[in-house]
Amino acid sequence: MTSQIKTLLLLGLLTGIILFLGGAIGGRVGLFIAFGFALVMNVGSYWYSDKLVLSMYRAKEVGPQDAPTLHSIVDDLARKANLPKPRVYIVPQDSPNAFATGRDPEHGVVAVTQGLLQILSTEELRGVLAHEMGHIRNRDILVQTIAGVLASVVMYLANIAQFTAIFGGFGGRDSEGGGNPIAALMLAMIAPIAAMLVQMAISRSREYLADDTGAKLAGNPLYLANALEKLDAYGKQVPMRLGNEATSHMFIVHPFSGKKAMSLFATHPPIQQRVARLRKMAAAA
Repeated sequence: MTSQIKTLLLLGLLTGIILFLGGAIGGRVGLFIAFGFALVMNVGSYWYSDKLVLSMYRAKEVGPQDAPTLHSIVDDLARKANLPKPRVYIVPQDSPNAFATGRDPEHGVVAVTQGLLQILSTEELRGVLAHEMGHIRNRDILVQTIAGVLASVVMYLANIAQFTAIFGGFGGRDSEGGGNPIAALMLAMIAPIAAMLVQMAISRSREYLADDTGAKLAGNPLYLANALEKLDAYGKQVPMRLGNEATSHMFIVHPFSGKKAMSLFATHPPIQQRVARLRKMAAAA
């Protein structure tokens, strides 16, 4: 199953959870209010995501005269991907990492840390930047925003379900008789966990897709495979000092090594699996 198809199925599953919760609660008005509120909140985040994350990590924009190698690689990758050249930023942190942001390819941004520039070869840097260009090309900020909207609606509906279960009226005016309050509470507790698992699965699926796209753009999957192994090894020794766990899905490798999550709740696929896929691609080329 391709990453694109898997993403669509997972988004459909999130939608199904919403419809199930909405039907259980029985309040269409509450469903629309929750959806509208989540939409406004997440679209606002989507529209200003680049400014927010760049400010959070104190990233500074650099020109070709400041980072000629970096710009040269980004120029070449943008041409190969048939994309507008993204703005280039450097994050003043020793932890080696990178991320892409921007609401669409016309407003794309790629950012790398100082630590990444210090440990990677030019070929490995090309692999990392190609991965980030893959995120921009695949419009992953938009996909993650849609997933965020749907997951937020599940959270709000779960809160409504808890309230109605405790104070009565679960099932709404259109239901035939009152619902089971214990079942309602169980539903309200399980639904957000299920939504979070689906959201994390979407994030992992998009990472695999960016790996595939980046490997093709870079011209050699081993560039990215070697870079990922280095970033994983160095990142465990020098985790990110600034930032927030909520932004971890944006980075090429998990930036907060001391806060590794269980695989089900992880925002990134295991590095070993990503590297194995890339080496398999290289062997098949």
